[in-house]
Amino acid sequence: MRTIYFLIISLFCHLELGAQELFTSTEPASAMPAKSIGIRVTNELFPLTSYETVNKSTMYRLSPEVMWGISKNWMVHLNFYASDCHQNSFKAEGIGTYIKYRFFAHDEVQSHFRMAIYGRASLVNNPIQYEEINLGGDNSGAGIGIIATQLLHKIAFSFTGGYLRATDNIGYLLNPGQVKDELNYSLSAGWLCLPVEYKNYSQPNLNLFVEFLGKANPTTNESYLDIAPAMQLIINSLTRIDLVYEKQLYGNMLRIDNRQVSLRFEYSFLNAYK
Repeated sequence: MRTIYFLIISLFCHLELGAQELFTSTEPASAMPAKSIGIRVTNELFPLTSYETVNKSTMYRLSPEVMWGISKNWMVHLNFYASDCHQNSFKAEGIGTYIKYRFFAHDEVQSHFRMAIYGRASLVNNPIQYEEINLGGDNSGAGIGIIATQLLHKIAFSFTGGYLRATDNIGYLLNPGQVKDELNYSLSAGWLCLPVEYKNYSQPNLNLFVEFLGKANPTTNESYLDIAPAMQLIINSLTRIDLVYEKQLYGNMLRIDNRQVSLRFEYSFLNAYK
């Protein structure tokens, strides 16, 4: 925990250096540019995992995603999930959607504070095996929440808090004792370390992040908290590459794994339509 406190304090001490408001494991309160379309592909690798139903040492999930900036305040995502996480062969798992509305913005020179609400839903055909509710491929259900993001020159901070509700999966029913309700929360910080001085938007950007991601079930007292350091490269302000390592700091919740590596590719089409 001392290491965690040191990382947070170090980020606060470098406020004069700055950051990007594009987090790797969470969404910021800002929406996509209006009339833009984004394509995102997330690769998740869960190492050194072995369950009775999955006879291997690693599991892989692929999540293609289409994003639409409806206006400066509204954005929608459409997700697709496929993996070998619940069986030995790779298969399509389901679909999901995410919608966000930015309802507050206070902008100043080199800083802003924004807030948004979001909702998400998933429809998945996997067996229900874990206590963690994961709408990203493991569970059908819905979620709502709120996001608050502060940008200070090159440093950005963001908090997310939400509620998740699991439902029956396609072909698989929730047992009476299985978890149906959870809270999710996160605290994120990012720093734009390169370029040191902006000259034009075509300059490559290198961003460093640390995010703390958690879930809790108040009725069973089961919870976990992860730390997720990450690097992000942005090219020509349109192409984005994220590399994330997520590891559990503590927890007593049965999950698909307590660590993972994620590699994400994203490309944005600005002014995609009139």
